[in-house]
Amino acid sequence: MSRDLPADVRRRAVWAALAGAGVLLAVGGLSGCGFALRQAPSFAFTSLRIAHLVGTPVSRALQRELATAGIQVVNTVAVAGQPPVQAVLEVLTDQRERAIVGQTTSGQVRELQLRTRFRFRLSTPSGKYLIDETEMLLERDISFTETGALAKAAEEQLMFSDMQNDIVQQVMRRLAAVKSL
Repeated sequence: MSRDLPADVRRRAVWAALAGAGVLLAVGGLSGCGFALRQAPSFAFTSLRIAHLVGTPVSRALQRELATAGIQVVNTVAVAGQPPVQAVLEVLTDQRERAIVGQTTSGQVRELQLRTRFRFRLSTPSGKYLIDETEMLLERDISFTETGALAKAAEEQLMFSDMQNDIVQQVMRRLAAVKSL
């Protein structure tokens, strides 16, 4: 660096060079440690039939997510002329629960616990289990006041929707973990 430049310009140039070196070190360090962004899951099957509870909220969200991932989702038993599915996802339980966990001294509800329970298993059409019966239970606590009941109802629906999305993502990861049929 030239001595005839003002000190503040030289200082800025040094700081810019140090910042650039820091970014290079950070990027180099991340690539060296095995860090990689999450990729779209790959599945051992290309077609799947969802059995039993097909119209529940989590089942419908799961069908949309599977279709987005390129899996052909079938809700009916195989008919003539239709290629057979490679896997069967049996939805055994899909329920939402709401329980009172706290009350005021006068008996008014103060706190609720919201639960979403989802139970499923994955098998081949011939009956070989790929994922044994698995239950997922998510819980969220929510405060409650009678004066804000309408707003709390909307918040409750948002929390159920969030839990539903969490369960769908967990099921997708478990389905992607199946490597062979």
